[in-house]
Amino acid sequence: MNLKKLIKRDKKSKIILFVLDGVGDLPVKDGRTPLELANTPNLDELAKASATGLHIPVDYGITPGSGPGHLGIFGYEPLKLEIGRGILEALGVGLEVKETDIAIRGNFATVKYENGKPIVIDRRAGRIPTEENRRLINYLSQNIKKIDEAEVILCSGKEHRFSLILRFPHKVSSLAEKINDTDPQGTGKEPYEPKGENEEAERVAEIARKFINQVAELLKNETKANYVLLRGFSVKPDIEPFPEKFGLKSACIAVYPMYKGLARLVGMDVITVEGEAIKDEIDTLKRYYENYDFFFIHIKKTDSFGEDGNYAGKVKVIEEFDSFLSEVLSLKPDVIAITGDHSTPCAMKSHSWHPVPVLIYSPYCLGGLSKRFTERECLKGELGIFPSHKLIQLLLAHSEKLTKFGA
Repeated sequence: MNLKKLIKRDKKSKIILFVLDGVGDLPVKDGRTPLELANTPNLDELAKASATGLHIPVDYGITPGSGPGHLGIFGYEPLKLEIGRGILEALGVGLEVKETDIAIRGNFATVKYENGKPIVIDRRAGRIPTEENRRLINYLSQNIKKIDEAEVILCSGKEHRFSLILRFPHKVSSLAEKINDTDPQGTGKEPYEPKGENEEAERVAEIARKFINQVAELLKNETKANYVLLRGFSVKPDIEPFPEKFGLKSACIAVYPMYKGLARLVGMDVITVEGEAIKDEIDTLKRYYENYDFFFIHIKKTDSFGEDGNYAGKVKVIEEFDSFLSEVLSLKPDVIAITGDHSTPCAMKSHSWHPVPVLIYSPYCLGGLSKRFTERECLKGELGIFPSHKLIQLLLAHSEKLTKFGA
């Protein structure tokens, strides 16, 4: 089916999609999940009037990264469109990515040395403040400008994250990104050495190895951020823009660079948020509400607390989000959707394969099936369990932007 032929481009409607990153969870206290523990009167009332269900981000049993998780809810099939995390981080911090570039996401980390080998103590260097990150990146940029034939471009992200671009004098192919992550995904382990799966990738991996060694020497006297871990080697992909694909003038409201990068990757406008709180994001929505048909609003801390195993923190963010829902409803959008890009159970301290609760509020819902916006209550809803890449299609239908199929 050619969905583009069914889209009413002249139909004016407002769609707001909230992504509470990693919101799905498992029981953490008294047999209840953070969503069940949270006091959410506004979400509860909205759920009663909404279509609810659960979506599967990639496929049954497959744990998604943030990139595939978001691309799915943006209407792209994750299994058909692999995007490296490096490109998302680079676009998110506002770097220009060219066809001559390899983009890489970096983490500052803390290591100790045993028999001359680095052993990871903290993969995130204690989540150093962003100001400290900027100091380190400025120092590294002054001292590492080029390695072999590649220009080295560095840019700070939030806390421990940064973006690295290796810019070559020639176009690089997708073969060049076939390099493993160096993050061992745990403490007490030695970082992996970057290695290429083919000749072109190995040339890039050699430069990455030299970069890591130079950084380690430059940061050897730092108490926390004395090492770097590299992830998501990636080249610039070819992707159909979201506004063209779905006929929506779209905008992103997000604080963290990677999610801005995801939005830029699919062609959304990224609106600058003055501040980092949920209130600042809602205020931004209200300021720009008349300018766009579709808003993607990203809430990060639900995922951060999930990865830290801090269920109380996750509950607090959910409750904070709930407190602003009445302001969103006062705008009278045609459709409100609330979901996550994946589940991040506090007990696992990581992303997981578990289905993600989703809510769609519009005048055209059956509703009355779920009493709250929780994992178990959403399982009772009319949407059932469906693939994440079908969510946008449902939002288009609920906003009356799809015509009838067939005679």
